Amino acid sequence: DLFSSVKPQAFREDVLALPIFKQEEPQLSPENDAKLPPFQYVLCTATSPAVKLHEETLTYLNQGQSYEIRLLENRKLGEFQDLNTKYVKSIIRVVFHDRRLQYTEHQQLEGWRWSRPGDRILDIDIPLSVGILDPRASPTQLNTVEFLWDPSKRASAFIQVHCISTEFTPRKHGGEKGVPFRVQIDTFKQNENGEYTEHLHSASCQIKVFKPKGADRKQKTDREKMEKKTTQEKEKYQPSYETTILTECSPWPDVPYQMNNAPSPSYNSSPNSFNLGDGYVTNTCFIFPVDMVAFHLLPSASIQDAQQWLHRNRFSPFCRLFSSFSGADLLKMSKEDFVQICGPADGIRLFNAIKGRNVRPKMTIYVCQEPEQNRSHLHQKRENGDGSLCVYHAIFLEELTTLELLEKIANLYSISPQQINRIYRQGPTGIHVLVSNEMVQNFQDESCFVISTLKGVYCYCCHLLL
Repeated sequence: DLFSSVKPQAFREDVLALPIFKQEEPQLSPENDAKLPPFQYVLCTATSPAVKLHEETLTYLNQGQSYEIRLLENRKLGEFQDLNTKYVKSIIRVVFHDRRLQYTEHQQLEGWRWSRPGDRILDIDIPLSVGILDPRASPTQLNTVEFLWDPSKRASAFIQVHCISTEFTPRKHGGEKGVPFRVQIDTFKQNENGEYTEHLHSASCQIKVFKPKGADRKQKTDREKMEKKTTQEKEKYQPSYETTILTECSPWPDVPYQMNNAPSPSYNSSPNSFNLGDGYVTNTCFIFPVDMVAFHLLPSASIQDAQQWLHRNRFSPFCRLFSSFSGADLLKMSKEDFVQICGPADGIRLFNAIKGRNVRPKMTIYVCQEPEQNRSHLHQKRENGDGSLCVYHAIFLEELTTLELLEKIANLYSISPQQINRIYRQGPTGIHVLVSNEMVQNFQDESCFVISTLKGVYCYCCHLLL
């Protein structure tokens, strides 16, 4: 047993010694006890000593190393009768801490998947874990794992994070400051239909991930840096705690980053197909999947719809404030109202999101698929001014990278980006020039391209020619 060397009482006192649990257990009155969160999650590794008072703790992890997360219940066993089930389900995620990266989470994680084929961002170390059942890791959600556990028994999940913080910085090397991540745990109980959808509790903590042994070196560096400070300077920093307590937070919006290949009811164009060569056809029509996050808030939206819209658009911290507001109520509010309620930054962002004020993209291009049966006549028709064969679609580019262009084209025609091997641009005398990031950045705004397909090495993939 992994816990055989830890006495239950000693462990409980160790947890309660942390600043957010200052009172000892025997001194907790029934009134204070009722205010405790239903669950508590403890990441068993030390926090950084170089964090100022009143700031969130920061914990360093080594890439690929197994770290224990202890899953604890704060209530008495009798209080779990309202769960109507013996088990609860917890979902662990590794997500971005910076809001700027949260907006582009899909592109960031897809880019990581392309650079690390076959790898996962988050794994659960099943042999080391204790008290968890039915662990699952979806192949389409590389940053998420989930499992069942019994709150009345001791449970511990060991996780491994395989991405490092510098992989999401502009130059992607170890010589610059890496981006922070968050480890978030959301716990649910069963509903009337036996599905684990009723939210019970959520908590998260801030982490940074280094190459193997890098976290130990960083922790040592921070400790040595603090030792050089004067006593007066040290008082401005919080001490390093032996374990990391995950603090309560809003539940993570239920919008996974995986590719959205489902047909969208909002757009169907001509009944053509996107042919990848040798008879491989992915769909019977062009489908432009619409991201649920992009939907505007409508006046007819119910209170529940408004809450879901807030979650999907990263306004979860304000869901409780607007818990009784419908879509019409929110749309009636002015910018000054939102600023007063949410603060200047989030208030302006929420106002712009509700009013549907979109930022103009850096570049717009127009693409059209070249029908296979009309290849020999298409250019002649275009020269004669007959555009009836071509239906163009707009693609809006923000990052101006080859990966973004590939993903946007794949989304437009409802295929997986993995089915597209490379993108070429037809150059002088018909040569095929490989499209690079620099070439995308030098596209003329509002350029028009006709897309044709070239057979790839394998039957399930192709090259695109612009």
